[in-house]
Amino acid sequence: MLHIGRQNRLTIVKHTDFGIFLDGGKFGNILLPKRYVTADMKIGGILDVFIYLDSDDCIIATTLTPKAMVGECAFLEVKEVNNVGAFLDWGLPKDLLVPFGEQHKPMEAGRSYVVCIYQDEYTGRITASSRLSRHLEERADGLRAKQAVDLIICGRSDMGYKAVINHTHLGLIFRDEAFRTLLYGEKVKGYIKSIRPDRKIDLSLQAQARDSKEDLAEKILADLQRQGGTSFVTDKSEPELIYKIFNVSKGNYKNALSLLYKQRKILIEKDKITLVEQGQ
Repeated sequence: MLHIGRQNRLTIVKHTDFGIFLDGGKFGNILLPKRYVTADMKIGGILDVFIYLDSDDCIIATTLTPKAMVGECAFLEVKEVNNVGAFLDWGLPKDLLVPFGEQHKPMEAGRSYVVCIYQDEYTGRITASSRLSRHLEERADGLRAKQAVDLIICGRSDMGYKAVINHTHLGLIFRDEAFRTLLYGEKVKGYIKSIRPDRKIDLSLQAQARDSKEDLAEKILADLQRQGGTSFVTDKSEPELIYKIFNVSKGNYKNALSLLYKQRKILIEKDKITLVEQGQ
């Protein structure tokens, strides 16, 4: 079945002077323009192509891969604003429209915004929206506590940071869970910290301490071994440095160091930690 706004695997059925035609099933033959055609594309061959609508709203194929597809969210730059709306650079010759009614706040050329890409049910056109709550779920249906997720930072408030979860949901990272400044549009790994009684989603940038301490301890030991048994990242180091290296908070790092010290696997000094040799 053909999916507009997504990658499709289609069969070559005809060559012409202006391109090749692909079997689009009930949508008929679909043109791959000549500029994308290569010598190895033979009738009966299979191609992976992206399917979208051209400027005349005709279904067309390309071997280019856009920066995001239907059903995904992305941080995209506005190339132009006119009387129709804002047009985003998404990596294809035809720019991606954000109608005025789908703009959370008026967009400006040269600035980038987190948008959700969808196919308009009335026109069939691929469109984008920065009104994320219209298109993404804010209740935790299909998600579970402690689940690892991919996040895109899409807003900021006094409470913390709003984030897109796996391109499908919206959740909140409370400020004390961030450990560092998060940038609008930034992609980060995270976890479902908890699901509230109203099914809203709280997020964290790290797994729960009781679940991750032993894993973190193993990472610290591996890092020590790579560095010849000595590390200058201690329990006194800056939180930003600890997060950059181990992707955890300073508190979790200190807990893991404490575990290793109690197990007599490391020595903790003022300015360094040292791996204890086996048998010592």
